[in-house]
Amino acid sequence: MRKYLFLFVFFNMQHAYAQQIKDKLSLAVKLLEADAQLSHAIIGFCVVDSKTGKIVYEHNSQVGLAPASTQKLFTSCAAFELLGKDYKYTTEIGYNNLNDNAGKGYFIIKPSGDPSFGSFRFASTKPHAIADKVAKVVQQKKLLPLSGAYEVIDTLFEENEIPRGWIWEDIGNYYGTGAHQFNWLENQYDIVLKSGKKAGDTVTIVETRPAEARSNLNNLVTSAAMGTGDNTIVYPAYDPFNSLIEGTIPVNEDAFIVSAAITNPSNVFIRQVLNKINGKDSVLIRGLYLSHRIPLQLPDNGINYIELYRHISPTFDSLNYWFLKKSINLYGEAFIKTMAYEKSGIGSTEKGVEIVKNFWKEKGIEKSAVNIMDGSGLSPQNRVTPDALVKVLQYAKNRPWFESFYNALPEFNGMKMKSGSISGARAYAGYHTAKNGNAYTFCIIINNYDGAAGTVVKKMYALLDNLK
Repeated sequence: MRKYLFLFVFFNMQHAYAQQIKDKLSLAVKLLEADAQLSHAIIGFCVVDSKTGKIVYEHNSQVGLAPASTQKLFTSCAAFELLGKDYKYTTEIGYNNLNDNAGKGYFIIKPSGDPSFGSFRFASTKPHAIADKVAKVVQQKKLLPLSGAYEVIDTLFEENEIPRGWIWEDIGNYYGTGAHQFNWLENQYDIVLKSGKKAGDTVTIVETRPAEARSNLNNLVTSAAMGTGDNTIVYPAYDPFNSLIEGTIPVNEDAFIVSAAITNPSNVFIRQVLNKINGKDSVLIRGLYLSHRIPLQLPDNGINYIELYRHISPTFDSLNYWFLKKSINLYGEAFIKTMAYEKSGIGSTEKGVEIVKNFWKEKGIEKSAVNIMDGSGLSPQNRVTPDALVKVLQYAKNRPWFESFYNALPEFNGMKMKSGSISGARAYAGYHTAKNGNAYTFCIIINNYDGAAGTVVKKMYALLDNLK
């Protein structure tokens, strides 16, 4: 009898607590909707019990909203399943030594879409180490002097590196770089700027890092008040115009760094290798060319092919760690093209998106709830539901790779969750265990808020604090 009485009391206490959390969340959402900053916004919110999957609270959870980088969760989990946590990329650098005449041939690059090739994030991928190894083999094989020409065996991925729906204001900046079949330095270079002493003064370009990445860049940046931060935008070249950087940086800055997208990573790579070989620094090598989709079957067709360097990437779970932890868009776009190629033989963003949507449909998420254009969430045309994101997180909990996935999630406000941020949109999706042991899986998305993003974030944190 006492046993049944205990169970009765226990379940009633659990029900009362669940009702209390639901009421607290409902009140918090109502207060948020009444906030002047969100008078024209929409809030999507979904919370489930992590252990049972039962809904704790939902508000507009079936409405498609711009998820920003929380969309990366769809790509990450699908890639864990479709590629595997131990998946690796291979990149080969070779040389066609024409007529056995040393130094009269050209480099041949055989890439596979590795987004980490030349990344500073791993000991094995550091750019100077890779360039040094290639240069050393060239010198050992006495291939000097080199012509500086090269070909890329670019047959796996579509020729258009930029996904549909991306905006011109993004694609010249580091976070908007496209996923090439050959990537180098995460397709990113730094522009070092020097500002004036007062607002309105001109800003000068001190240097670019690396120097081999520099190109014709029209500079319209001016100085602004102290504390205003980075308000620059880099626009890529649009024939017949040069690339353009405009906006403002704070006054009295001697080495203010702005990061931009490298649009031709193979060109920068070859320049760096040749500078290593020649013992020179910051020299622009002329006469380089890039060829796509060359019908070349190595080592046939009579070429004298010499393999210089073969690189194996870190495993997928290691790449995914940085994809989620630092929200690197390039990695997501590379992953979605890689899934497309591995599963269909067509390495395109569109095919990858179709594969990801079909994957989640098989897991019980309607395709209309995952209306996406890319693998990273950068497109402002993306729309997903909070309910769908929660279902992705719940699915991950029971997979053998969950520990790797969970460890890759950043921590904000004392909670393990992926953030998302694009113009007018903020989002969080993740897990949290309350002090009383109750575990929650949640997603909150706010679109079309007014005013400062930082203020909205604080209000979202206050709402999520109810789960603590």
